[in-house]
Amino acid sequence: MLALIVVGAARPFVTGSWKQTPTKVVFSLLNVVGLIAALLMVTRPPAWLADPDIGPFLWKTLVQSVGLIVPIGAIFLGFLIGFGLMEFVGVFVRPVMRPIWRTPGRSAVDAVASFVGSYSLGLLITNRVYKSGGYTAREAAIVAVGFSTVSVTFMVVVAKALDLMDHWLMYFFVSFVVTFVVTAITVRIPPLSRVPDEYCPGSVPTPEQKITRNRFGVALGQALGTLREGPGVVRVIWANFKDGVLMTASILPSIMSVGLIGLLLAKHTPIFDWIAWIFYPIAWLVRLPEPLLAGKAVGVGLVEMFLPSAQVGADESIILRFVVAVVSVSGIIFLSAMVPSILATEIPLKFWKLIVIWFERVVISLVITTPIAYLLL
Repeated sequence: MLALIVVGAARPFVTGSWKQTPTKVVFSLLNVVGLIAALLMVTRPPAWLADPDIGPFLWKTLVQSVGLIVPIGAIFLGFLIGFGLMEFVGVFVRPVMRPIWRTPGRSAVDAVASFVGSYSLGLLITNRVYKSGGYTAREAAIVAVGFSTVSVTFMVVVAKALDLMDHWLMYFFVSFVVTFVVTAITVRIPPLSRVPDEYCPGSVPTPEQKITRNRFGVALGQALGTLREGPGVVRVIWANFKDGVLMTASILPSIMSVGLIGLLLAKHTPIFDWIAWIFYPIAWLVRLPEPLLAGKAVGVGLVEMFLPSAQVGADESIILRFVVAVVSVSGIIFLSAMVPSILATEIPLKFWKLIVIWFERVVISLVITTPIAYLLL
């Protein structure tokens, strides 16, 4: 992990990409901070970094899991996107995906893999399809911030922390439905609706063609065409693995810097107590128990999706616990790992847009989830 962080911190300065945009300048410098934090973690971390909720949490829960999942998972991504599966499934679900989520049919495989698997792997799929001309910038952005939420494994951790395992199936399916409904709404409002609907520079655009009959025959033909044109298993696996390693090297230093800053702010400053007041009116309007606590819980989710569970104890109202658990998933965007992962891709989403999208998703999720919780619990 430390070797990957060294590569990730040094690469922007070696290639000169660090000075391309103000955002890249900031994150390249933050990568250096992440490298210093990583060096401290593997040697002798100071007391503030050795706090189990700070350094060890970042290193063991995020850095090690992302550092292993992405390169290893990337080896197998070729079988999802390189040999016709996306094209085959895409033909059948296109009538659903395009009108509801404004993405091509092939994004269905990406969306489901992103939701039930790892957000980092989902982003790797999305980035590869975007760079190959399968998505426009807007479509890639929608998939990236609309479906790439935490894995089912992490959802189990949240459910256990909030004592919701007795309602696990309800929690999972409500989270799934709310996430997809919120995405259908946010794609129609700025800033997502204003992302350029253009293909990646240098790619060969492959928009989906209109199909009027023999859907199965067309699906099979497109899948077999992709299979025939593919470069072969070994080359696909190698290309995906190389992309996975480079993406991991870009993500890990940011996790150790952005995640560290966010956790320290949440633990030692009142900033998220202030943010709680932003969400207080919404929580009060939808009649959530303890609206100020609810506001703080969903606000601190910007830093890390596990933190809301720490704010709301297992002895609070089950309505509050359920809503916070769902919103921590449907909000999708968090600074400790998700934001660095998106910024490590080619998808043109700026930092401020991610913050605005997160706010929109949290507000809409609160409005949708609370009535569902009162109805079902």
